[in-house]
Amino acid sequence: MASNTSVVFDLPPLPSYTLTTREPLLTPISDNILSLILPIIAYWGLSMVYHLIDVYDLFPQYRLHTPAEVLKRNHVTRWHVVRDVILQQVVQTIAGYAVSYFDEQECVGKEEYDVAVWAQRIRIVQRVLPGFLALIGIDALGLAKNLSRSGHTMLAGALSGGKYPGMTQSIILESGVEAIAPAFTEWEMTLASFIFWYFVPFLQFVWAISVVDTWQYFWHRAMHLNRWLYVKFHSRHHRLYVPYAFGALYNHPVEGFLLDTAGTGVGFLTARMTTRQSMWFFTMSTIKTVDDHCGYEFPWDPLQKITSNNAAYHDIHHQSWGIKNNFSQPFFIFWDRMLGTKWEGDVKNRYERSRESAQKKVEQDAAAAAAAATAIKERSEGAVVSEEPTDSNARTRLRRKTLSTSVEDLKGVTHGVASSVLQA
Repeated sequence: MASNTSVVFDLPPLPSYTLTTREPLLTPISDNILSLILPIIAYWGLSMVYHLIDVYDLFPQYRLHTPAEVLKRNHVTRWHVVRDVILQQVVQTIAGYAVSYFDEQECVGKEEYDVAVWAQRIRIVQRVLPGFLALIGIDALGLAKNLSRSGHTMLAGALSGGKYPGMTQSIILESGVEAIAPAFTEWEMTLASFIFWYFVPFLQFVWAISVVDTWQYFWHRAMHLNRWLYVKFHSRHHRLYVPYAFGALYNHPVEGFLLDTAGTGVGFLTARMTTRQSMWFFTMSTIKTVDDHCGYEFPWDPLQKITSNNAAYHDIHHQSWGIKNNFSQPFFIFWDRMLGTKWEGDVKNRYERSRESAQKKVEQDAAAAAAAATAIKERSEGAVVSEEPTDSNARTRLRRKTLSTSVEDLKGVTHGVASSVLQA
């Protein structure tokens, strides 16, 4: 085939591509559905890990609150927490499915083309180097010649404005004629691949979490500063003065949709993520939220070290004395720092007083229950001795009556302790 040398290419040409439908990650579940399922699995999976740590008291030295505080300070039962969390997750799933219904079918096959687009941009950027270096008194072309003589051809080509005479390729034009065109260098393709596969997704993730942090900070702050919003919606979440992992999404359904569902949705949409990226984003956001409510300050937990917004930081916000501070969630605390809402006061003594107060209440309840049980036992024994009839049937009736009275008395006296246990 004859070669057509009259065709001049300014830049290396972009490759052709053919689009095909992306296969689901797990057949037969679509990626859209999987992106809705994974956060729920992550929520309950991680929550149960922390719950087992609580039940077996595995790391008491890292607890932010004592078991006595969990027993006495929270104003909602665990059953009600589980019920409301499931309700919020149902709402999230419905909203996510409704949005995904309008999404276009994702395709693959264009990746090589997209990488080449970034390689073209890198080549274009090189063209400004000679002029830029000339502004600071550097002769880029002269330097490129010297580098070329010493064998540094790639660096010489970049300094000369992206000119690589030896980098060519043979292509077939649409007319069927063969032509010689410039080609990308290896370093350009490597850098372009890194940008496309790693750097751009990283920026998308940073943008998305920044949007979520901003969205949640200002809505969360409004929920506290506006009395109607607080009483109507947000006060439900603050029934947990001692947070625990599976209470992370314990909210009023309206607040849950507005802060969590809508916030992450806006972050995902504005970052222009793919469905596969959304799996990571939604799941990591969920894991971070659970970790921030876990009630433990582990020194080895990476989620508590990467960002300043962690379980200890957010726990301050759940205390009566810190409720107007530390609004940031779930990732970073830059808005608290910028707007002066970060708690800067003492926490050690305040936590210690709360622990002592809760422990005293538990001990008082236990002492009251023991005293009541002793009194009932003495009353029943005295009644049996003083009223012992001679007839066997009468004795049986008296014992049944005395036992029934004792049980009812014990129920009434210990009602407060039982209610406290349910609250835990």
